[in-house]
Amino acid sequence: MDFSDKKIPDTLPVLPLKDAVIFPRMVVPLAIREEAHRRLVDDALQGDKMVLTVMMKDGVEEEAAGVPEVRRIGTACHIMKLSKMDEGTVVVVQGLARVQIKAVKQGEHYSLAEVERLEDVGHSGKKMDAMTLSIMNLFKEIVDLSPHLPDELIELAKNIEEPGSLADMIVSTLNLDRQKKQDILESLDVKTRLERITRYLSEDLELQRMGRQIQDQVKKGIDQHQREYYLKEQLKAIQKELGMGEDEGSEIDELLERLEGKDLPEAVKTVAEKELRRLSGMNPASSEYTVSRTYLDWILDLPWNEGTEETLDIRRAERILNRHHYNLEKVKKRILEYLAVRKLNPAHKGPILCLVGPPGTGKTSLGRSIAAAMGRKFVRTSLGGVHDEAEIRGHRRTYVGALPGRIIQGIKRAGSNNPVYILDEIDKVGTDFRGDPSSALLEVLDPEQNFSFSDHYLEVEFDLSKVMFIATANQLDPVPPPLRDRMEVLELAGYTEDEKLNIARKFLIPRQVKEHGLTRERILFRTPAVRKIIREYTREAGVRNLEREVGAICRAVARGVAEGSEGLFDISAAMVQEYLGNPRFTFDLAKRTSVPGVAIGLAWTPAGGDILFVEATMMPGKKSLNLTGQLGDVMKESAHTAMSYLRSKTAHFGIGEELFAERDFHIHVPAGAIPKDGPSAGVTMLTALASLLTGRPVRHRVAMTGEVTLRGMVLPVGGIKEKVLAASRSGIKEIILPEGNRHDLDDIPEKIRKQLVFHPVDRMEDVLALALEEMKDGTGKRPHEASTVKQAPQEEGR
Repeated sequence: MDFSDKKIPDTLPVLPLKDAVIFPRMVVPLAIREEAHRRLVDDALQGDKMVLTVMMKDGVEEEAAGVPEVRRIGTACHIMKLSKMDEGTVVVVQGLARVQIKAVKQGEHYSLAEVERLEDVGHSGKKMDAMTLSIMNLFKEIVDLSPHLPDELIELAKNIEEPGSLADMIVSTLNLDRQKKQDILESLDVKTRLERITRYLSEDLELQRMGRQIQDQVKKGIDQHQREYYLKEQLKAIQKELGMGEDEGSEIDELLERLEGKDLPEAVKTVAEKELRRLSGMNPASSEYTVSRTYLDWILDLPWNEGTEETLDIRRAERILNRHHYNLEKVKKRILEYLAVRKLNPAHKGPILCLVGPPGTGKTSLGRSIAAAMGRKFVRTSLGGVHDEAEIRGHRRTYVGALPGRIIQGIKRAGSNNPVYILDEIDKVGTDFRGDPSSALLEVLDPEQNFSFSDHYLEVEFDLSKVMFIATANQLDPVPPPLRDRMEVLELAGYTEDEKLNIARKFLIPRQVKEHGLTRERILFRTPAVRKIIREYTREAGVRNLEREVGAICRAVARGVAEGSEGLFDISAAMVQEYLGNPRFTFDLAKRTSVPGVAIGLAWTPAGGDILFVEATMMPGKKSLNLTGQLGDVMKESAHTAMSYLRSKTAHFGIGEELFAERDFHIHVPAGAIPKDGPSAGVTMLTALASLLTGRPVRHRVAMTGEVTLRGMVLPVGGIKEKVLAASRSGIKEIILPEGNRHDLDDIPEKIRKQLVFHPVDRMEDVLALALEEMKDGTGKRPHEASTVKQAPQEEGR
């Protein structure tokens, strides 16, 4: 029945609604739960059966004793039916017309509103027709997509001629929020109403399309699952016919389950599925079955897409590095810079760091600290003694017992595709008939290539670009230039005595005390004792032997404690010899250089700097020069150069020419079992020969380094910092070095610079004036003494 032309009274009882909006001509059931509302409906049924339905304002709860806060526009409704049930009262109403509330007053049990009927503002023309047609098309598509809307709604909509009524009917069927429906109800202008409903229909249609797409994908996934289940059942039947037991079948099922649950790159997944199909058709007793099974295990165990989340807190990383490592400021600074760049640009590939330094300086442990600072996993692979290229790239599966290379094995151990990976002892990689492992490392350590690293065993590409590789080496010369070019070298020089003392007190002693089951209440190392161990029992660039000697003392103390000794073991300097025996190193410089023909040189070794003695002597003979001490070709050439220079300067140095004509010369460098080479001993050899020929001993606290030319020029050499630290450890007080190495003194710790006097020189005349004792004639005059004064300025030497 159509009540749209029914007269609307001036006053209507207010039925406030929280979640519903009723439109004209629409029939809607309403649940009545409030006692006041049931009384309102009963009174309306006794009268003209008309009520005012209006939406309550947002965030407002209706109060029983007060006037509810409602919107200003609602719908006058006719009560068509009333049903009372146990759950409550349901009333069916039909909307008649839009009305505007002019005033609301509180009645005895419910509110009453003075209302005024509102009419639509109509429009006509082609634009209205087009908008109406567009709404119909959108509504039809929504009904087709929605499983909850019956098709009869489309026929009902076609029978509505008025555009405004059509919009009311359509919006009442949609699942829109109440605010949008209220906006349509308040739109008296039909054109505005159609524009709004068009926008809402478009939004709802997009949601319906997305929902249908999701449903299709879910259905497709279910169909695929059913298909896989069917294939599995077929596979079980085939395995049964082939005589395979339940264990074999369950093994295949386990692999399939792992494969389905593993996040693999598409190319790798395709290979794994193909291999699994091959495996399922093999006899478990065959050797091929074991090879294929092992291969699948490797594929499924590798962390293809599993990585740890980085913690790029620069201050925290700095605290971790300082807590675990003393000094090494340049290395720490470079690492923090790398982390800062990673924080600002996560896609930055970054360099491959190579830590170069003597043994025991903390290269490997520094890698552990970097991993802890970044929150990454840590893995280490030692490359010392590796000669086979397959150790890096793996063996092909055609070989018996084939496995992936060390790189992939390390990634598997880490369980992460972005660990901190230490390649230890990269300078000790060898080469033989089995290939060149350093060439295989080129791809691993190149950020532009390692995103697609190919292992011979896997035969699929693995992305190594997220791995932070750190190489370590004792020396850089054995590393091939192409491999060295791919790395950024950070040098770790040896430690000074004070640095070793601090490292021992902060790290080594607490660790050894704990490892030997002792406590600080049972053992105490005095500072003089630690210094005595450093000076007389260890002479190294690192601290490994120092920790070993500390451990020896702790073992002796642990034995005493285990035997029942009480009290504190106070380790003083006097007690060190009791625990460690006689000192291994003594300062015998004065004794060894007390005669002419002996000079002290400075050498660089893979274990850090060291001092070496060069001894020269002569005997009747026929002008021959004999060289011993396992000297290399370059060192032998330096000796011949020194001899030629002195022969050309006999008049200058007061050396008789007959000495060269009637004598044989012999130069020996002690520690003959150790090979020696390099040009930096040229100055030392020339000084030893000059001392021999002039009869003037070399000052016993002076050491020197530098390459010499035939014209007497002193050329710069490398390893100055390591050599200076070695000189300081050995009790040297003055160092003669090339003028070209003056800038290298900036790298020397300030305390060491203050303890030593440096003499930068560029001529051998100046070297001899500084190194040789005064003339025996008592004049106290040294040749070229004026030139040496300006070579040792206070700001450089002290």
